[in-house]
Amino acid sequence: MEKRTEQYDVVIIGGGAAGLTAGIYCGRARLKTLILEKTLVGGLATYTNEIENYPGFPEGTTGTELMGLFHKQAKKFGVDFKMTDVKAVSLDGEMKVVETFRVRYECKAVIVASGGKPRLTGAKNEEKYLYDKGISFCATCDAAANTGKTVMVIGSGDAAIEEGIFLTKFADKVIVSVMHDPGKMDCNEIARNQALDNPKMEFMWNTVVDSFEGEERLETVVLKNSKTDELQPVKVDTCFLFIGYIPNTEILSGVLELNRNGYVLVNEKMETNIPGVFAAGDVCDKFLKQVATAVGDGAIAGYGVEKYISECEVYENQIQNHGKPSVVYLWNATEPACRELLPLIEKFEQAHAAELRVTKVDVYKSPGLAARLGVDNIPAIAYFNEGEMKKVITGGISEAQLNDLLS
Repeated sequence: MEKRTEQYDVVIIGGGAAGLTAGIYCGRARLKTLILEKTLVGGLATYTNEIENYPGFPEGTTGTELMGLFHKQAKKFGVDFKMTDVKAVSLDGEMKVVETFRVRYECKAVIVASGGKPRLTGAKNEEKYLYDKGISFCATCDAAANTGKTVMVIGSGDAAIEEGIFLTKFADKVIVSVMHDPGKMDCNEIARNQALDNPKMEFMWNTVVDSFEGEERLETVVLKNSKTDELQPVKVDTCFLFIGYIPNTEILSGVLELNRNGYVLVNEKMETNIPGVFAAGDVCDKFLKQVATAVGDGAIAGYGVEKYISECEVYENQIQNHGKPSVVYLWNATEPACRELLPLIEKFEQAHAAELRVTKVDVYKSPGLAARLGVDNIPAIAYFNEGEMKKVITGGISEAQLNDLLS
């Protein structure tokens, strides 16, 4: 079956908090924007019953309600949505391609906001109680709802033990299932000692989850002793799983730079190793995975895409000037030496307006253009003809040097 082709300015892979925020920024910038989401718009946040730490909601809200507002706002700015899975990407070159089963989307920029998923235990009945039915993956989200209750934590890494300690501020008892021998954990030594000294924390050593039990909601976690195979049912109100997180980056392996755990590597501008490709949210390796941090990532990525596309258009239409002669003045408006040359540049521009185009690039505001030209020393003059940079002047720029460009 031949796929049909559609064009967009930007395609966002993933419709969680990061992807929706990026979509809002791109749509508001009047970029033709598409969000591809394979399951549920809003992502994992929609499974959170109560969100009390997102700014602007003093009474709290649910994940579904909050993500519904994000979705509505993105649609207000003209963002398109397609509920489908991404099968392949081709991100090299100026035109990026994102493919689904039936459609080939061509675009100028891509934002990867595909998120990830918590690692599961694989125990019996686990799927029945995920998210809002007793199995949680976020202590920050669900701690308050467990005030005065008994909870269980599965895992002994830094996240498991530190989140377990946090839960003791709310729950009456925090039972920790650890697969290792007594006293041995995978967390740092400070967290280990704090946990062992915490009177609200109880440890069940050499145990793994055998099954989850309950009627409508989780009521019991059945633990299995890894040495004796003995089964021990434990009554709990909520079970928190902290045994790892798996980023949704399967199709990106060998395409983008990932770390050893499969997370996308980005800089502070959410840029990946490929120009025009950004990443945001839980798909990136980050210190805190929350709706608030995903929103921040999405805002940066959306703004970055707007700047990238704008700079591409300046480069293609003005600097390359459709193959006609072009002069680029690279300057920094904050530096006196650069400002002093402006009258000379403007005089040259007026004198040769019929012969060539002069473009002024403030590297302070548009560092991407300067990087694309490969010019490090400022002020500088770059001369283009036939779509290619022919000459660069970086020192002692004078009227004679400018006029020599045309000889």
